[in-house]
Amino acid sequence: QVQLVESGGGLVQPGGSLRLSCAASGRVFSTVPMAWYRQAPGKGRELVASVTTDGHPNYAEFARGRFIISRDNSENSVNLQLQMNRLKPDDTAVYYCNADGTGRLLYGLDDWGKGTLVTVSS
Repeated sequence: QVQLVESGGGLVQPGGSLRLSCAASGRVFSTVPMAWYRQAPGKGRELVASVTTDGHPNYAEFARGRFIISRDNSENSVNLQLQMNRLKPDDTAVYYCNADGTGRLLYGLDDWGKGTLVTVSS
């Protein structure tokens, strides 16, 4: 049984910061790279950042230099974080966590959490 619960979203002014958290329950998550995704209104879901099992990050171009992804592993779960700085209105979206694309395909991780809404507006 796997579960993904995102939290930490909210309303923030341009230039502000937010820290998102994801509780990923299920042993499989501790064995695969994890990622944050986002879906803006009227657009498809896109990758924001990913992190390997030993903590090496990769970022989408729009996130590089502003966002920091990190993870804390335990035997049966992962606590995934996304520190978002210098936020822009274009960052407004629902943010989701899950395994990276390869992990999702390999283990059939097709279910998503409810996400957490980030709104960047003055």
